[in-house]
Amino acid sequence: MNILVTGGAGYIGSHVVHYLIEKGHNPVVVDKKSHAPTLFSDKIKERAKVVIGDLGDLNFLDAVFKEHHFEAVLHFAGSIEAGESMKNPSAFFHNNVVNGIHLLDAMVKHGVTKIIFSSSAAVYQAKNKPLNESDHLAPENFYGETKLKFERLLLWYHKIYGLQYFSLRYFNASGAGYDLGEKHDPETHLIPLVLQTAMGKKEHLKIFGSSYATPDGTCVRDYIHVLDLAKVHILALEKIGDIPQIYNIGTGRGHSVREIIRIAEEVTGKKIPTLDAPIREGDPAFLVADPSKIEKAWGWKAEYDIRDIIRSAWEFHKKNSS
Repeated sequence: MNILVTGGAGYIGSHVVHYLIEKGHNPVVVDKKSHAPTLFSDKIKERAKVVIGDLGDLNFLDAVFKEHHFEAVLHFAGSIEAGESMKNPSAFFHNNVVNGIHLLDAMVKHGVTKIIFSSSAAVYQAKNKPLNESDHLAPENFYGETKLKFERLLLWYHKIYGLQYFSLRYFNASGAGYDLGEKHDPETHLIPLVLQTAMGKKEHLKIFGSSYATPDGTCVRDYIHVLDLAKVHILALEKIGDIPQIYNIGTGRGHSVREIIRIAEEVTGKKIPTLDAPIREGDPAFLVADPSKIEKAWGWKAEYDIRDIIRSAWEFHKKNSS
């Protein structure tokens, strides 16, 4: 298939692009920043086109759709930092919702009917047990609100234009593959911060909140390997049809901040010093998936566990320590 991959030079998108190529698809990457230089491997150059541009530029979008005869869209592009969304909601709304509308309108104009959306567990109201797709939707940060708004746009575009879609609600994407890994600037995600501390790049790791109602007082999250995410997107392309669906993508098991630190110390053989810090606004105590819906529907299940995730991330960070 000829596939438009928005945000395909980012952390998750670049892994998916590599996997798409492995499976014989023809991805065209659209990203407003070339922020993943390892994306430009010889293998990618031979099979994929990378176009730098902004989804907010309607002329740019129109030209990309005219040049390529897309059969589907994988939509990863958008702002992702939950904490930043609480400081700058306007920018998040514009990037995640307004630009998303531009993408949907371009699809309608050019007759592209299939889209798989990179959504988030942040759409839910958190609770102290695994979340399923029918649980209450009440985001605790504005990032989650923008994801929820786009999901609702997808439903209306399905009703009005017949758009076919899957919305995949990721929990915490982690790990590394294809010599790619998680490396944001600035970095705010736990596992890369833990590993940076293990490498001595940071004096200590800040633990944002140690008085949550969890077994050790720190936040609990469900970590899903980025390669598991890549594989589920290929499956979604095969399954997409007239009936839209929403699926949780997670392992069904949660790990606390202190548990991640302990496992990282075992994997790296390094002591990871910590410093308690205040709770961050918009951080729920417990966010873990119930992935049984997709397991029953597609037979999909995460292959990698938390040690696999941390081990792969550690190998990436050691190779890319600059």
